[in-house]
Amino acid sequence: MPKNSKVTQREHSSEHVTESVADLLAHEEPVDYKRSVLNVTGEAWDKQKDVEEDLDSEKRPAWNSKLQYILAQIGYSVGLGNVWRFPYLCQKNGGGAYLVPYLVLLIIIGLPLFFLELAVGQRIRRGSIGVWNYICPRLGGIGYASCLVCFFVGLYYNVIIGWSIFYFFKSFQYPLPWSECPIIKNGTMAVVEAECEKSSATTYFWYREALEISNSISESGGLNWKMTLCLLTAWSIVGLAVIKGIQSSGKVMYFSSLFPYVVLLCFLVRGLLLRGAIDGILHMFTPKLDKMLDPQVWREAATQVFFALGLGFGGVIAFSSYNKQDNNCHFDATLVSFINFFTSVLATLVVFAVLGFKANIMNEKCVVENTEKILGYLNTHVLSHDLIPPHVNFSHLTAKDYSEMYQVIMTVKEDHFKELGLDPCLLEDELNKSVQGTGLAFIAFTEAMTHFPASPFWSVMFFLMLINLGLGSMIGTMAGITTPIIDTFKVRKEVFTVGCCIIAFLIGLIFVQHSGNYFVTMFDDYSATLPLTVVVILENIAVAWIYGTKKFMQELTEMLGFRPYIFYFYTWKYISPLCMAVLMTASIIQLGVNPPGYSAWIREEAAEKFLYYPTWAMAILICLIILATLPLPVVFILRQFHLVSDGSNALSVTYKKGRMMKDISNLEDNDETRFILSKVPSETPSPMPTHRSYLGPGNASPMEMSSAPNGRYGSGYHLASTPESEL
Repeated sequence: MPKNSKVTQREHSSEHVTESVADLLAHEEPVDYKRSVLNVTGEAWDKQKDVEEDLDSEKRPAWNSKLQYILAQIGYSVGLGNVWRFPYLCQKNGGGAYLVPYLVLLIIIGLPLFFLELAVGQRIRRGSIGVWNYICPRLGGIGYASCLVCFFVGLYYNVIIGWSIFYFFKSFQYPLPWSECPIIKNGTMAVVEAECEKSSATTYFWYREALEISNSISESGGLNWKMTLCLLTAWSIVGLAVIKGIQSSGKVMYFSSLFPYVVLLCFLVRGLLLRGAIDGILHMFTPKLDKMLDPQVWREAATQVFFALGLGFGGVIAFSSYNKQDNNCHFDATLVSFINFFTSVLATLVVFAVLGFKANIMNEKCVVENTEKILGYLNTHVLSHDLIPPHVNFSHLTAKDYSEMYQVIMTVKEDHFKELGLDPCLLEDELNKSVQGTGLAFIAFTEAMTHFPASPFWSVMFFLMLINLGLGSMIGTMAGITTPIIDTFKVRKEVFTVGCCIIAFLIGLIFVQHSGNYFVTMFDDYSATLPLTVVVILENIAVAWIYGTKKFMQELTEMLGFRPYIFYFYTWKYISPLCMAVLMTASIIQLGVNPPGYSAWIREEAAEKFLYYPTWAMAILICLIILATLPLPVVFILRQFHLVSDGSNALSVTYKKGRMMKDISNLEDNDETRFILSKVPSETPSPMPTHRSYLGPGNASPMEMSSAPNGRYGSGYHLASTPESEL
């Protein structure tokens, strides 16, 4: 030990030793603690293990480029919901007026919480389990809950990718198989399939040919082998992408993230050239301002913002954990958030252009069918020819002519009008038919594409886009499972990923039985909404109120090189937690007011019918919610009462290349060694608080603390204030 060290000086002094661990470490030359007397863990030195730990900390995977990372985050956040959920909500909740609450909530909830997840992942460089164990060990269950929710969502999300794969391969034929109803030959007679005739060709193909759906969730009906093969294909693709790691999956993102934009732009150009497309777009942007005062609109906008960015799943944290610590994650959060918003608007334009075209087609069909009824009534003298306006030409009847004729007949035949069975055939009624989810993608959109010139080409492009959107989100969802588990338990990535995919496929067989679509609806509606809301509230509380907003802002200041806006201080500490609590309360009330149910397809009626879940299905539903949130109280209780060790009193110090590498993920707040600071911000698997104190909004620049350079890289160690002083 050097003669001029503080320890040597104290040996020859009668003064009482008051130096802390931080003071001692700050003035000593770097040594290898495992190979010296400074072994604070009491472990025997294992050279091979030490080398492996060094390699693990030095060789954490990283993105090949910033563009690859941004595309991965975009691919994860921009998913199927942008294409088939956002347009539905826009149509349902006031058209253009809905964009106002959505944008407001994106700014005060979405952006701050997205920035928070990016920042903690990049700073701590661990998956969701490691991140929340570091920030607050008692809330370490947040990471496990995120993994469970990711698993539940991945189970049914990959089924939707399987459906898209099925339709993709069915698109390579002309005419498209869902363009006409099948003909059944009965001896010398040929009749149209009754179920198809009562509904439509696309509806029949979806429910009968693709899903082979049963009449209720209680009628299993066995496995649908076509969808089982498609599900196996989907899990194989996802598994291979995840096994290859972020370098390979990042390269996949170049295609899977950009291709949907190419398709959406192509559809937009083609859609705008379709007859009636402008009607659809005008319908979308015509604001219903009274809707903005409806609390339900704000609740649905908040929920959409919440899920659009993938908050709480752990995928955002996992992706950002592979970044360098000096990466500007604030820019990333802003960029990805608004790209997500503009993607939703672009998809809505495309959807409404196509639905405007479809509405005109259906309206013309309605006019033709009802005109034939009127001609029949005229020929049988049920109606008088005097009721028909003189300028009406039945061979070239327009929607305007029919509307005028309809009004005259309704006025004259007021007493017996209902018996005639005539429809008004209003374009507005067709445009107001709300379609979302699978109904939009596999029924409404497929029906519109049958009227496109070169319809197989557009069908191939559309379903390839859905596959890419789904894969981008699934890769992020799987990263939310694999990254934290591998970081925490050090399992082999290949073995764990393969095992996870096999288990998910086997459990996912419930979604490819004949009643599988009803289970998809159940998981989509209830497996994630409430648990994720709880997870994100606790994430916000853990950072803002337990770890400390000022302390967190201080670390961001050091990491980013600039102080984040005061806006984030107040949104993290007050606004976002309050808004999320209101959203959670509203979700619970909604669940209690509206008993859970699903839309069943009744074969005999060829129509949908709302049914309530049976008792056993309700039990599954409740178990999903409980299981997803169970890690939160379990981990809290185990660590609060010290039933399991969280490493709170252990300090593991490693000297390496002149830097101190320290695992402080589970130290108690009153342990002064937790606050040993480092000036070297990057390349460490577990971060250390910085040497500048952020004094909260409205204060001057952070206070610089003196340092004593040591070792090859000149890193010093400093003592920070305790968290109690910052809360």
